[in-house]
Formats: sequence, structure tokens, C-alpha cells
Amino acid sequence: MVGLTMLRELVRSPQTAPSARRLSLSGIRPKFQEFPIAGTIEPVAGCFPIGRRRPFLAVERGTSCNGIAKREVLMRTRIIHLINPKTDSLTTRPIYFNRALYSPLAGLLAVAACIPKDQYQVILTDENIEAIDFDLKADLVGISAMTSYVNRGYEIADQFRAKGVPVVMGGVHPSFMPQEALQHSDAVVIGEVELVVDKLLDDLKQGSMRGTYKSDKLHPMLGMPMPRYDLLKKHRYVNKTFVQTSRGCHQGCTFCAEPLMNGLKFRYRPVDEVIHEMENCGARTISINDADFFGTPERPKEVMRALRGRGIQWQAGVTSKLAQDDRMLELAAESGCTMLSIGFESISRETLKSVHKYVNRPENFMALVEKVHSHGIMVFGLFMFGFDGDNTSVFDETIKFNIAAKYDACAYSVLTPYPGTLTWYEMKKVGRIVSFDWTMYDQGHVVYRPAGMSADELRIGQASAYEGFYARSSIAGRFPLHGKRHRAQWLIYNLFMRRASQTENIDSIAAPTAEPNVAPMPPILPVKRDWRAAVLEAGGAGPHLM
Repeated sequence: MVGLTMLRELVRSPQTAPSARRLSLSGIRPKFQEFPIAGTIEPVAGCFPIGRRRPFLAVERGTSCNGIAKREVLMRTRIIHLINPKTDSLTTRPIYFNRALYSPLAGLLAVAACIPKDQYQVILTDENIEAIDFDLKADLVGISAMTSYVNRGYEIADQFRAKGVPVVMGGVHPSFMPQEALQHSDAVVIGEVELVVDKLLDDLKQGSMRGTYKSDKLHPMLGMPMPRYDLLKKHRYVNKTFVQTSRGCHQGCTFCAEPLMNGLKFRYRPVDEVIHEMENCGARTISINDADFFGTPERPKEVMRALRGRGIQWQAGVTSKLAQDDRMLELAAESGCTMLSIGFESISRETLKSVHKYVNRPENFMALVEKVHSHGIMVFGLFMFGFDGDNTSVFDETIKFNIAAKYDACAYSVLTPYPGTLTWYEMKKVGRIVSFDWTMYDQGHVVYRPAGMSADELRIGQASAYEGFYARSSIAGRFPLHGKRHRAQWLIYNLFMRRASQTENIDSIAAPTAEPNVAPMPPILPVKRDWRAAVLEAGGAGPHLM
């Protein structure tokens, strides 16, 4: 969560997506655009002071009315400029009608909602659709970034700081690599933002905003403010409204950052607050921005019962187990669900077990797709190549299966060892990671040495998967002539994905680079003892939530 870089991070549903740090033509995983919660401030030696910026000053002017002198205190409007750096991915590129399919803005909209309107004007810039105004007289710049576009975020931060504007960074990558991010910013928010934003803004007013801001607890998800949907340029996106009903995921997949960012336990927003946001967000087509909306048996049913009869169409990212529950699917259809994005990952049971995706049963995949279709709901399948059990036969076998099962859409990722995930620590320990150029961490470039094929074979195989699945003959054969699936939405996704796969143009593997000079520090330590030991052994001891 690019090629399909952003789709995986957003279809699922980070800010934040899906799980969480995957996306690209290589993938489509959702979410992680959050900053932190309230808590402690940890100054970091060597970070740039922000004393270059003058504090907010009141200006007094004398006036006179009927001979009586009056004083009027005027204060310049304080501006916070929130920026989403350019990703140049399939989903964020304006491909048709000058619109992008998605953009990872959910986190920044949530951040904006935490900023007092009576004290600050918030300006939102999505570099995927518009240029950044570096001459804007902002009092603070906030940048949220995932790994594949954090380098662009650093460039933006450096330019504003050169002008004397203080910069705070947040999002998935800065949360896992705060010491690296502090080389380019005055402050870093680790994890969620809601509980630390007041302290950060107070420090900004005092000229003392610096170091890391991280809460000592996770947000209870109660009373969350309405995201600032008014800041969106809605005419520039196909999918523009992402509503979060929960945070966390209990799957614990080795390649995913979600449990280390938001925890293994689900935290739920009150159903009435979720419905209030959906009814007042200004859209009737909504993406539910959870890592796994069907994560537990009863909670999603509560939300869907409350959604019935409201005329809202929605889609969500889920895992395969509860997507086979007939009552769950009946409620989904009755409440307006048009598509479920499911992380199938692989058609090999042994591969799935090796990455702790125990919930998936490949022998049931075809029947699952058919069952979801029977309720008039589309299936967006998320698959990944490059696992240690994969060889060059995996590409044709997967595509033939996807076409035969009539998946409505698919995204294919190259396995990517995002810093701070267990996959990262496993590969790093044995020297398999070749490139540490974060721009290449887009789930399309190969940044490690695969076990069962060459890096070039993996790159070419992933590209061929898109070519095969989105060939004209495949699209024609899979088109839903019968049943209640949403045909217009089906065509939009297939046309976007076909066009994107033709414009990705990844023609080489990532070049070797030097290692970073700092280690990842997951915001939350793993629960499993051996996983926790791997983090601490690699030097990832930091301000963790235990």
C-alpha cells in the first residue's frame, strides 16, 4: 500500500491501510497513514531547532471612532500545510478523465480533523494530482509517507526546512524509522496522532516542537472527529471516501506491518459514530478502511445491520475465513456491499503456512469466489509472488487459476521486505536484502535475492501475470453477463488495472545500495517471543508499546 503500489494499501484497508504496508502494480493493500496518539515527547540530540521561525505575533493598531481611541488586535491566520508526496503508482496516477483510482489521504484527513479550526487554517496538497506550493507561508508542514515514497517526502521536508518552515513527519515509514526521518524533519509522530496532537501544537506555539511524539497507549476509538473531507478535491478521484471502523489485525502475517503499527487486537469505533460519518461524509460510495473488516464474527454484522436501507454502496478488505459465512455475505449484500478485496496471497498451502497466513485454504478459493458472486458481490484478489516456496511455474499456475475462477480483478505484488516486518529481519539476518533504496520498495521492483528463481525472473513473471489476467480475452471471458454484480464498477477496475499494467515499465531489478545507518523500531513489539527477539537483536530497541 506504486504500480499497484497504492491500491493494495488502500483497497483494503494503510492511512492505512491492508494489510498494511503493501501496494503496487505489485500489490494493493490497504492503510497506514496515521500519526500518533497522546503521550511522551522524546527530544533527539542533533535534530534541527525550529527557532528560525518567529512565534505567532499579535499586531496592535490604533483606530479612532467618534474621537474615542480603540485598539484592535489582529493576528495572522496560522497555516498548517499537510502534504501527501507523489507516488507515481497505478492507483494514484490520473489515468482516465484526469482522475486517480485512489490516493492515500485517509490518514491526513484524520490528522486535519484533530487540528482546531478556530486556530489554524489547514491546506491539503496531494502531489499525485497537483503541484506543491513551496512559497506558501505555512507555520507548519506535515508530511505522511509510506516506504515507497518516503524519499520524496524527505526531499519536500528538506526544501521547506531550508526556508525556515518547521516540518513534522508521520505515517508508516517514519513510525518504523523515526531516527532516519528526524534527519529530514524537526519532529516525528510515531503511530497514531490523536492523543499527541495537542502537545505537538502547544510545542509548535512555544517554538519547542522537536523529537519524537508517541503515545504510551493506543487510541480507544471513541469520539473520533469527522475526517476533513471538505479538503478533498473529490472530482480528481474515483474512490474518495475511506471510513475506518476498526484498527488492528490478529492475523500476524510475517510480511505485514499492521500488527506492529496498530496491534494484534481489534479496537472498534462505536457503530453509531461509524454510521454518522458515512451519512455525513458527502459520498454514497464508500471504502471501509480496515485491515480486516470481517475480522471477528459479530462486529461486522452490527455495522452492516445499521447500514441496511441507507442507500450506501461500500467495499472493504477482508480475510477469506469469514467471507465464507453465508449470513455475513447476506448482510453484506443487503447493506450495499459491491466488492470485497481478499488477501489470498498464494495458491500454495505450504507457502501460506510459511508466512503465518493460516486462515487461507487454497482448496476453497474457487468455491469462495463463486459464493461471493452468488450474493452479487465482486471479488478483488490480492496475490504475491517471490515467497521462498515459489519457482517460475507459480506465475502461469496462479493466472490460470484466477481466470478459471473468474476473479473480478486481481493485483499481483512482488514480496517486499518492508523495514520492521518479520520478513525484513529474517532476510536482513542472512544478507538477502540487496537494495535499501526505499523508492524501490513498491512491490514491483525486486530488492532481495529470491530463493526459487532469479530476481529478473521474478520481475518478468509478475509483469506477465498482469498481462495475462488483464488480456482482452480474459476480460471478455470474465465479464459478469449474469447475476447482480455491479458491471460499471467491474469495468472501471478492469480498465484501470489493464491500463496501469501497461504503463508500469519496471524494466530492471533494484540496484544494490549501502545499508541505512539506523535500524527500524516497530511502534509495537511482536507478541511472539522469537519474533520479539529478532527485533531486539537487530537493534530495534526503541520507544515501543509493549
